[in-house]
Formats: sequence, structure tokens, C-alpha cells
Amino acid sequence: GFRFDGVTSILYKHHGIGHCFVNGYGEYFGMGTDIDACVYLMLANDLIHSFRPGCLSIAEDVSGMPTLCRPVHEGGFGFDYRLAMAAPDMWIKLLKEFGDDAWDMGYIVHTLTNRRYKEKVICYTESHDQALVGDKTMAFWLMDKEMYDGMSLLTPANHIVDRGIAMHKMIRLLTMSLGGEGYLTFMGNEFGHPEWIDFPRLGNDWSYHHARRQWHLADMTHLRYIHLNNFDAAMMGLEEAIPFLHEGAHEYVSLKNDMDKLIVAEKGELLFVFNFHPTNSYQSYRVGTAWGGRYKIILDSDWNEFGGHERNDRNAEFYAVSENWCGRPHYLEVYSPSRTVLVFAKVRE
Repeated sequence: GFRFDGVTSILYKHHGIGHCFVNGYGEYFGMGTDIDACVYLMLANDLIHSFRPGCLSIAEDVSGMPTLCRPVHEGGFGFDYRLAMAAPDMWIKLLKEFGDDAWDMGYIVHTLTNRRYKEKVICYTESHDQALVGDKTMAFWLMDKEMYDGMSLLTPANHIVDRGIAMHKMIRLLTMSLGGEGYLTFMGNEFGHPEWIDFPRLGNDWSYHHARRQWHLADMTHLRYIHLNNFDAAMMGLEEAIPFLHEGAHEYVSLKNDMDKLIVAEKGELLFVFNFHPTNSYQSYRVGTAWGGRYKIILDSDWNEFGGHERNDRNAEFYAVSENWCGRPHYLEVYSPSRTVLVFAKVRE
């Protein structure tokens, strides 16, 4: 496939500089739009898909150009996906500027779900824009210098590492579940790579020290990176077993509770319960669902193999009550520990 970089700069004569694209369709289809560039992108995508059916093309566009990801024969630009560039910026902003108790659940959900109807999106939590010099990986924002001494399984995790691992798992799964129709992981993000990337330059005296990815960290069984890597594998396995990223998958967010710091969402045939509260766990918490019947937990970020504390019974069963709750026709009563995500699926009778 092909990833087209800097599509916003291609589309407009002003290259997107100084434009926020919040003032209506005139910003997209006015005199500032480069028609030759638009035709070029349409021709390029038509060529790609004609010569290699099944090949994917992905646009890096921050403007939100309408029809960018609709077929050329419909009058679109022909891209298969666009990158959801607002999501990683949001996560880094939250980690840099706000304490956990100040995170706005509505803002998080809006940023992840704010995408054009019938245009597919690939979402991600971080990329080179976040991990290159001048910034840090998400794991390093969460745990910083504690990653140098606190990632060993030979000693108990301190509260910074415990929080960091818990939040890293939740951020990834929330992004994957609500961010669109595809999920991208940046080099090492799957196991919480520390530090940053910095290529040799005058400013670092041409050092190669940070021009690296330490892949071996994910394989070292005495380090906590293995827990984050296990969770990434479980996320991928969940999508394989019960697909929820395909185009047209059912999606409904029934709860964005800023007081309790809970997000409850249906995606595909799954029910996700995210508890971002730093201290509060909730017993017998009602969560709405579209489906009646019997449920089981099929993924829990709190399981031991993910560095969790195993606060829910893996074999517990939950029975939906047929009563309206949060705009849904049924509800479950669940135990939602702080800083965890639970994924429920109906038991097939």
C-alpha cells in the first residue's frame, strides 16, 4: 500500500498554514483549493487501485477534506483511509497538561469519534510526531525516569509504574475501539518503549545513542514490558476473534461520566467499560447495553498477564436486566476497578 504524507499541504495553495477548517465547506472548496493537486490525487488513487486491486492508500490530512476517502467514481479522492491525527495529539496534551482527575471523558470520546460519515479512519495513540526528539513516547510521559529502575518484575511496582502501565493499556484499547476502522501501532508502542528517537545531528554532537528501538525489551521476561506486549497481542486477538474494526460496525457510546470517569461503549458485538478514575472502583455499577442475555468478560486489562491485580473473577457471568438504562434497553451490574478496561461479550447459547 501507499501512505501519502502531507496531503493537507498538497490540497491547498496556502498549504493549510494559518487555517483551522472550522468555518464551513467554503474552506475546502474555495479559491484556496489547488484543483490540479486534487486531480493528481484522484488519478494516483485510480492508478493504484486499477493496477493493484486490494492495495491500500492512506492519506495524512489534518484539514478533514470531505470525500477524501470516497471512491473516485463517486467524485471522491479515492483514498481507502485517512489518519486520525487528532487522537495522538489529544493524548499527549492530556498527559502533559492535566492530572488524571481533570480528564474530560466527553472531550476524549468526541476527539476519537469525530470523523466523516462513511469515510474510513486509521487511529493511533502515538507516532513519530510524538516520539521524536523534543517529545517523548507515551510510556515515557506516563512513567518518565521510573522506567529506568521500576520496570523489573523482581521488585514490586511503585505507584508511578503501576499507574503508567494501567493507563497505557487503557489508552491503547480506547483508541482502538472508538477511533475508527483501523489501528496503527508505532515502533515499540506495543510494549511501551521508553525515551524518544533522536537522529544524529549537530545539536546532539552527531550521536547515535537514541537513534534506535530496543526490541529486546519486549522479550525480557523479568521486565514489565512483557505485560504491555501481552496486552497488545490480546487486543489484536480480540479483533480477530470478534471483529469490531470493519466498516459499518455498530458503535454507540452510552456513558461519558465525568464525575465517575467512566466511558461505556458498544463496538461491534462487544461492550467496553473504561474506568479512568485514579482511585475509585465501583461495585454493582450499572452499564447500559443494546443486547439482552448472558455475558462474560473476554478481556480485562487487570489480568495478571497484563501486569494487573486480577480484581474480577475471570469465570464470572453477568445477566442483562431488561430495563432501560442510559438510553439502552438492558443493563448489566459490574464491578469496575479503577484504571481498568473490561470487555464483555454475550455468551452464545
